[in-house]
Amino acid sequence: MPIKRYSSHFHKLRDAWVARHKKIHKDLVGKHRESLIWIKANSKQLIAGSAAGMLMLSHPVSAQTLAQNLIPSTAPVDKTSSHSTSSLVEELKAALPPEVTELNAEQEAQIAAIFKSYFGMNAQAQLYGKRLNRSYGLIGAEQHLARYSGDTMETHFQTAEESQYASSGMAPGRGAWGWFAQSSALNQEDIEREKYYLAVQTFLAPGWDENPNELYAFFKYRKMLIVNPENGKAMVVVIGDAGPAPWTGKHLGGSPEVMSYLERQDGSARGPVVYFFIDDPENTVPLGPINIH
Repeated sequence: MPIKRYSSHFHKLRDAWVARHKKIHKDLVGKHRESLIWIKANSKQLIAGSAAGMLMLSHPVSAQTLAQNLIPSTAPVDKTSSHSTSSLVEELKAALPPEVTELNAEQEAQIAAIFKSYFGMNAQAQLYGKRLNRSYGLIGAEQHLARYSGDTMETHFQTAEESQYASSGMAPGRGAWGWFAQSSALNQEDIEREKYYLAVQTFLAPGWDENPNELYAFFKYRKMLIVNPENGKAMVVVIGDAGPAPWTGKHLGGSPEVMSYLERQDGSARGPVVYFFIDDPENTVPLGPINIH
């Protein structure tokens, strides 16, 4: 019967075409996967290449439709970071209490996650089971510290730009850990440790009365991330001195350079900062101002 014979022939042709189509599909994806991802991303500006074009001639579709059918929808999408100083300030405002009080564990964990997201570093309120009496407090201005025996205001500054901080004066004694260097032959690390130092209330830290020597060694030049939550400015600093006394109403102090950069002032205009430990055993994190990434 002619009709039956023609129908059988048609089905054989159809099956052969479907099989061939599947093979072309498989080969195309296997050989040109990266190109097809590129086509999908640029389909509005570009015409598909010759391999895709051959398939389009036999089964007309747009380049975008072809790429969507061949490439999984889970292909990575490049997104521009929304991080900015204003968004950091808003996130910190939402995470911090309305008053400058001690933070609880949940608040500290949330802020640590914010710091990781914006600055790309692991900063924690507690490190190796040790912590300060608080991680959020009011900062006040400190004087310069003598870096070695015989250091004076005349020898302290190397450039005219640095001398703008001369009006802060120099503390009469050494810092809590003694001289930063044993002589005037300072290295860059000695200079930066004094330049970017904090005075923190180590003597109020949990466990200080039981293990003062252990905590004294732990806190010495320990790196910290300090952030002004009101303007988003941040620095990597070291613990270079102990203080201030509780009766001052301040919880920590900053060198003249730290106070200037963070835009924190002493007296009635002093304001809050957040300060977390940085775990940097290889000493790879540089001191000084840092930017959002």
